[in-house]
Amino acid sequence: MIEVINPADGSIVGQASFMNNEQVAAAITRTCDAFPAWAAKTAKQRSDLLRGWYELVRADRQIFAEIMVKENGKCLSEALGEIEYGLGFIEWYAEEAKRLNGDILPSHDPDASVLVMKEPVGPTAAITPWNFPFMMITRKIATALAAGCTMIIKPAEETPLTAYKLLEYARRAGIPPGVFEMVTGDANAIGEAFTQDPRIHKISFTGSTRVGKLLAQACGATLKTMTLELGGNAPFIVFDDSPIEEAVAALVSAKLRNSGQVCISPNRIFIQDGIYERFLDQLAAAVAKIRVDQGMQQEFVVGPLINRAALDKVVSLVDDAVGKGATVRLGGKPHEKGGLFYPPTILCGLDETFAVHNTEIFGPVFAIYRFSDEEEAIRNANNSEYGLVAYAWTRDLGRAFRLSKRLAAGMVILNSGSVGSASVPFGGIKHSGYGREGGHYGIEEYVHVKYVLMAGQNR
Repeated sequence: MIEVINPADGSIVGQASFMNNEQVAAAITRTCDAFPAWAAKTAKQRSDLLRGWYELVRADRQIFAEIMVKENGKCLSEALGEIEYGLGFIEWYAEEAKRLNGDILPSHDPDASVLVMKEPVGPTAAITPWNFPFMMITRKIATALAAGCTMIIKPAEETPLTAYKLLEYARRAGIPPGVFEMVTGDANAIGEAFTQDPRIHKISFTGSTRVGKLLAQACGATLKTMTLELGGNAPFIVFDDSPIEEAVAALVSAKLRNSGQVCISPNRIFIQDGIYERFLDQLAAAVAKIRVDQGMQQEFVVGPLINRAALDKVVSLVDDAVGKGATVRLGGKPHEKGGLFYPPTILCGLDETFAVHNTEIFGPVFAIYRFSDEEEAIRNANNSEYGLVAYAWTRDLGRAFRLSKRLAAGMVILNSGSVGSASVPFGGIKHSGYGREGGHYGIEEYVHVKYVLMAGQNR
């Protein structure tokens, strides 16, 4: 068995099966065997089953939230917010199943019609991370099932309990065995089983760039399609014409979500010279008010990091920066509570030579830089192998349009710290991956486009 640990206090909150190779293979076979019948269902039938799942989970969202707090460490208000976000994908794709339309195109042949159909790609697999144990699963599962695909998932070893609960409720809603399957156990062995089985036609992965590249290489042998949502190193640019108070509030919310353990978390924060000191003062005042504590409470708190390796990484990055001359405005050392708690930390006096500049921090560390003009800001923001999301604040409409075109990221967020909803395409470029999740773009990742020429109609 795999023991599931509460990162806030080290207690054991549950167990997950450590499945052997035969059990994993059997689950893959169930996923593949269920595909023909699921694909043959009408869009309305698939939609109704997804809607039923949505209603059951929504009614018990408090149960899901409390499970998530125990295995992930995020606070209860965040967990409830994630559930609302994740439920949005089930609701959206329950409807999108009925909007997966084809086309009739003008024909090059006067005796024929040209049809374009969309068909499900087949059985699929997904590997999901621990930082959003509810939303990451619903976003992938709901999309695949709406398109007529079946899916087997491997959730993170740290947070399988939320996934088990989602599977339980899917069964209660009438989604048949095989249509949504789940395996837990050795990550390498399961990944190898997914990539090598020719019956699996697509894999969706959210996780590190290193693992994503390995999976992509392995999928090449069977020519599987992939959706990869990988690492990030998001810039957050604030120009001196920005409303400072609003920008600070957006930055704090975006940075401290899940204790900074988010791929879209602002990583490199660029503040223009004209407002640098005022912005820093307001940021420090806002961050200082936020408590660090265990998450089973309604108010927002910064919870623990997920495990010891995560804590050690943050400590190492901050210590390296301080050793090279960075200034600590707030925090800078593990929290007095001990365990896996690390306080919100503000570092200043940084440049591109620091490790924290080129690493996805995945912790509650505000890395602050200053810049002089727009060209410098864009150059610094794009100076990264990652390209998931970029944030920028400005009241200048022309500058906003320029930034939307010139910032090298799959998503550009202007004058806000909020990125996602079920209706928009989520995904990156460069080493942040490829493919999109969300909106009508997301479901297109799970279908083949088939061209049909229907000739002889005038004979």
